[in-house]
Amino acid sequence: MWVLAEQNSIANNFLSELRDKDIQKDTMRFRRNLERLGEIFAYEISKSLSFSNTTTETSLGIKESSTLSEYPIIVTVLRAAMPLHQGLLNFFDKSDSAFIGAYRGVHDSKEHFEIEMDYISSPNLQGKTLIICDPMLATGKSLEKAYHALLRFGIPAKTHIVSVVASERGVRYIHARMPECKLWIGDIDPELNTKSYIVPGLGDAGDLAFGVKI
Repeated sequence: MWVLAEQNSIANNFLSELRDKDIQKDTMRFRRNLERLGEIFAYEISKSLSFSNTTTETSLGIKESSTLSEYPIIVTVLRAAMPLHQGLLNFFDKSDSAFIGAYRGVHDSKEHFEIEMDYISSPNLQGKTLIICDPMLATGKSLEKAYHALLRFGIPAKTHIVSVVASERGVRYIHARMPECKLWIGDIDPELNTKSYIVPGLGDAGDLAFGVKI
């Protein structure tokens, strides 16, 4: 697991602004900060991917360099992850994409809920490297369901999961249920409230990015 907030960098400014309830009122800035973090995650993840030697002809000569051998497939859990997806795509600009519509169902009297899925679109995943992005890793249930739904399109060689804010419980859940996946996290918070929202967290990322849903 790799945690962005464990080291000092300008990314911590973006994380802080995402959490700030006053700055959150600027929805364009909220989306842009998610996109910026997607770019930073892409850069860090790229260090773990496969590279090969290539030769480039310049106007004055030949230069040998090391370039990415294969681009990962970027998987987005709609709708909150769209700005994060764009940030990853800005760097992995030749990547194919997959999309999943997953959301929390109605809470019962004990605040229990099921994860609902109503849409999935994906290229062939067999032997590929995946990056699944979802800004909030709360319980981990939606990511687990999304991941297993993707496997009908092929078994990936490697899977990376990107989340901006995770709960300690969600991290434990993914480690236990999906040990083959590597987590890339912006920051980890200690608690979930009775409705399974991360505390202190930042709120509902989808609503903050795109408006409150009915």
